[in-house]
Amino acid sequence: MDWSAWHDGYDDPDSWQARRLRTVRARLREALDGAPPGGLRIVSLCAGDGRDVLDVLAEHPRRAEARARLVELDARNTAAARRRAEAAGLGAQVETVTGDAALPAHYAGLVPADVVLVCGVFGNLTDADVERTVRACRVLCRTGGTVIWTRHREEPDLVPRIREWFAREEFEQLWLSPPDAGYGVGVHRFTGAPDELRPERRMFDFVGYPELRPDLRPEG
Repeated sequence: MDWSAWHDGYDDPDSWQARRLRTVRARLREALDGAPPGGLRIVSLCAGDGRDVLDVLAEHPRRAEARARLVELDARNTAAARRRAEAAGLGAQVETVTGDAALPAHYAGLVPADVVLVCGVFGNLTDADVERTVRACRVLCRTGGTVIWTRHREEPDLVPRIREWFAREEFEQLWLSPPDAGYGVGVHRFTGAPDELRPERRMFDFVGYPELRPDLRPEG
């Protein structure tokens, strides 16, 4: 999978990618609107070119309060994210890390965060690693913070189990896209106490959607 070319799907405003992006951005705006006063910390796993976070921050009233870290393995995507951040005047507030998003050490110093984005991730993991990543959100998210995640709704539909895993880890569901939306987006609030960050504990292994389901279209 060419993860830079994958972003070309956003150019079609009617594509499932573009529609999902609009939904993620809307939920991120709500999360920032509802966050308590003071500094805002945002982390994004497998962040791609960062257009979900950066395009929201560029126009948000609380942009000056925000610090964000985008972690992405593809250097072309992180370069595009840096250009986007600089163009929006966010270069001093947004850190782009070219590295493996599964390594907790990449988030040290900015977690537990107010908003955690796990978008385009769950569709590229085994079910066991999806569950493990949900558990890892206890490290990434502060008490009262928000996790925004995505997962395709193709069969077998894992979304019901993802909701159960979040509930088990003390995350309260705030919003879920309807089953017929053509994509899955969920929003959960963490009601527990954050776990300690342990750099040696890998959160997941990114398998890739084509490898997991070569018979279906690649949706994250």
